[in-house]
Amino acid sequence: MMRLNPREVDSLSHGIDRRHFLGCTALTLLGCTRPDDISGDFTGIHHGRGHLLQAARAGSEPSVTHQTDVLIVGGGVAGLAAARALHLKGVSDFALLELEDTCGGNSRSGMVGAMACPQGAHYLPLPGADAWEVQDLLEELGLRRRVAGRWVIDERHLCHSPQERLFFNGAWQEGLLPLHGVDAATLTQYRQFAILVEQARARERWTIPVSKSPVTPLKQALAAITFESYLNQHGLHDEHLRWYLNYCCCDDYGAGLASVSAWAGIHYFASRHGFSVPGMDFPERDGLLTWPQGNAWLTQRLAAPLADRLHNGQVVLRIVEVKHGVEVEAFNTSKQRLERWQARRAIVALPIFVAARVLQNPPEFLRQAAARTTYAPWLVANIHIKTALHDRPGAAPSWDNVLYGDAQGAPGLGYVDAMHQNLQRVPGATVLTYYRALGDAPGGPNAARQLLLNQPWATWRDAILRELAQAHPDLPGKTTRIDITRYGHAMVLPVPGDLYKNVLHSPSNKHNKLQNSEQFKIQNGRLTFAHSDWAGYSVFEEAFTLGHHAA
Repeated sequence: MMRLNPREVDSLSHGIDRRHFLGCTALTLLGCTRPDDISGDFTGIHHGRGHLLQAARAGSEPSVTHQTDVLIVGGGVAGLAAARALHLKGVSDFALLELEDTCGGNSRSGMVGAMACPQGAHYLPLPGADAWEVQDLLEELGLRRRVAGRWVIDERHLCHSPQERLFFNGAWQEGLLPLHGVDAATLTQYRQFAILVEQARARERWTIPVSKSPVTPLKQALAAITFESYLNQHGLHDEHLRWYLNYCCCDDYGAGLASVSAWAGIHYFASRHGFSVPGMDFPERDGLLTWPQGNAWLTQRLAAPLADRLHNGQVVLRIVEVKHGVEVEAFNTSKQRLERWQARRAIVALPIFVAARVLQNPPEFLRQAAARTTYAPWLVANIHIKTALHDRPGAAPSWDNVLYGDAQGAPGLGYVDAMHQNLQRVPGATVLTYYRALGDAPGGPNAARQLLLNQPWATWRDAILRELAQAHPDLPGKTTRIDITRYGHAMVLPVPGDLYKNVLHSPSNKHNKLQNSEQFKIQNGRLTFAHSDWAGYSVFEEAFTLGHHAA
């Protein structure tokens, strides 16, 4: 890992490691509770398992050999979708290997104060017709059903109102687009951007999954520049508009408008509900599916039918194609031994950079894909509070709560309330799940990964409390525990470059065309690759669709 000079460390840690927070000002802020009274730890990810790779490789031959027809390597959303698809096809002779103790990848959950809470992805927008694979899953799980000829969503799983609010100019407002107190010039820029989005929607087809719409010259032109450059070209400089668009990019991609492509910035709105502005006629936004444990509600149900075909705690060391199939060596963390798996074929549902490392003699397209793929680090903190917070004026407590501010004052993406779906008549103890994307950290993603690995838990605790106390001065005094999950390579960053660049250069698309408008499959010999990385957009729909078609 790269080393940072003192100036870079100070820049990265701005708002995180200032000792003054523990001094008199902090004690005033925290009331009668000191930070040291708040318990917690790093949870969710076993970073130490990566170090088992070298130790295991130094050992002898595998002590046991398993055989199966199809082996799925990786138990994130893509791997679980592949397992479900195999089952639907009547294939029962398969096994799935997962690094962690539970499946789900970025869609896993934990318990804090006996309450379920997400450790990553926390909602699923209602999928459109292009994501029919996900729609089928929702029907299978009873989340949607046909009534009198139309589809109806089980309202118990829809995000309840109020859905979102913004702490802006010292008060809470409904919605996340800054509105209270903004001037006419700001509203004009909002409308100008809304028109640009509608023009893009009129010219092109925008879909989720991205593979369901064609690559066009306009999309390629947008993919070649940053979103910031696009806004500059159109004279959109308003600070409130830029704050909101930066927030949206960080929320969906892990970095802001100076990092992601203009295609990513437009796709965020054009593929779903447009850009809604007061005074303009727009359709109502689609609903969201959410649960206290976030999208782990979905991955837990995908994993449950696998039974003994699911093997957790498996550190995959090597994948190699042999004469009649595929061999995989993995270190079994529960039995502390090296094991071999033999299969007719394998579905590699791993992040691209991991697949390139564990695949013996990786093909050129995979090496190139790993070299050109950038990842955003993330931090997720679950904050248990023992009683309800006193609220500032304005909008009522919501599911999603965001603070307006710059990278120093409010670097996070706000928090969601794990108990919001319970519709408690009398608010009480709950877990607030706080998110921070680190794709734009000074020094780049590698520096942010080093910071995540080395920064003590207590330093993150203090920074998070100080940030949220701007809107909730009583939060530190009511906090009992904070559990923090760190993702060094949480999601692929859609930085400027060729659209679908990894898929277009794979063996399945040698002529630089997607196979068809319904799907793409990345295949090389007896290996099929499935992960949201290949779509360049890390959301549930992308991962699930790629996993489904890989099987």
